[in-house]
Amino acid sequence: MENVKIEFLRNIPLFSTLTDKELLQISNRVVIKEFLRNEIILQEEETTEFMYIVLFGKVKVVQITEEGKEILLAIHQSNDFFGELSLIDGRTSAATVLATKDSLVAIISKKNFYSLIFGQKKVLENLLRILCSRLRESWKRVHILNFRNAPQRIRMLFIFLSNETGKETQGGILLNDKLTHQEIADMTGLTRETVTRVLNKWRRNGQISVLKNKFVRLNPLFFEEGTGSSLEETSL
Repeated sequence: MENVKIEFLRNIPLFSTLTDKELLQISNRVVIKEFLRNEIILQEEETTEFMYIVLFGKVKVVQITEEGKEILLAIHQSNDFFGELSLIDGRTSAATVLATKDSLVAIISKKNFYSLIFGQKKVLENLLRILCSRLRESWKRVHILNFRNAPQRIRMLFIFLSNETGKETQGGILLNDKLTHQEIADMTGLTRETVTRVLNKWRRNGQISVLKNKFVRLNPLFFEEGTGSSLEETSL
């Protein structure tokens, strides 16, 4: 079981620079738990004493408005982690985290978390770098919401995702994030119906392709100057 934990931990950016011996020490401090699809992992306003690492699966971070609308703040997939902010500042969770598919999650207690970051300089350096990256990502998401029309918001989201996790292929840039129309809507402050209309239009004019595995590919036309103009908005 320890060897399995080490193999999982080796792929996590937070621990990617550690040796096998150092990973073995961490594996002894980790508890692995399975969460089923739609099961809540962390509740908003809950005081947490743990950090969570997604070993396998997919979870989403959401906030619920007073009107009951769900705002999607982030999606965490394999090798991502969350919950560390509450361990650092002692405040309650600012959002609810739930599994969107059956997921395997590693859990590290607050005591072991501090033991790791103070005992392993490389872990602390990795943590700071990742937190800085997340802060920059949040600035980009705020920038997306400043656009008034739907095509611009979705275009900026896709460009952001292509820069972060996109894979260059012969036909264009493949987005490694498999997002539903509802998830795109939640991330851009739009309705699912609006997202569907925009994506269908882009598919018809060749800006994007939706592959058999449901991944989106951004074709060269998508990046041509002028394709994101307000003319798209008036013709939807």
